[in-house]
Amino acid sequence: MRYYVSNAFSLNMLERKSQIVQFLPCSVEQARLELEGCEVVSAIGHADTAAVVSATLGVSLPANRISIKLMPGDGLLVAQLVGPRLPEGATTLPEGASIEFWIVSVQ
Repeated sequence: MRYYVSNAFSLNMLERKSQIVQFLPCSVEQARLELEGCEVVSAIGHADTAAVVSATLGVSLPANRISIKLMPGDGLLVAQLVGPRLPEGATTLPEGASIEFWIVSVQ
C-alpha cells in the first residue's frame, strides 16, 4: 500500500468524480503504525516542516513538493501544524505549537 504524508489536504488531491473521503484524527503512535510496512511518499513541500514531522514520526520524510491524486487503496497521513509558524531552520516545534495527525481515506 502507498501512504502519502502531507502537511495539508486539498480537494485537488481527488479525482473529479464522486468519492467518499473520511478523516480520522489519530495519535502519533497510531500514525506510526499506519505507516509500518507501507511505501511511504513524502508530499511535504517545505524542508523545515518535513524535518519536524520526520523527527516526530521517526520516519525519513524529505521535502518533496509534489501534486498527488489519491486513488482508492492509497493512504494519506496529514500532519497539521497547529499554532505559530515554524521559524526558518526549525527541527523541533516552537513553544505553543503542536502537530495533529489525521488519517485520510478515499473510497
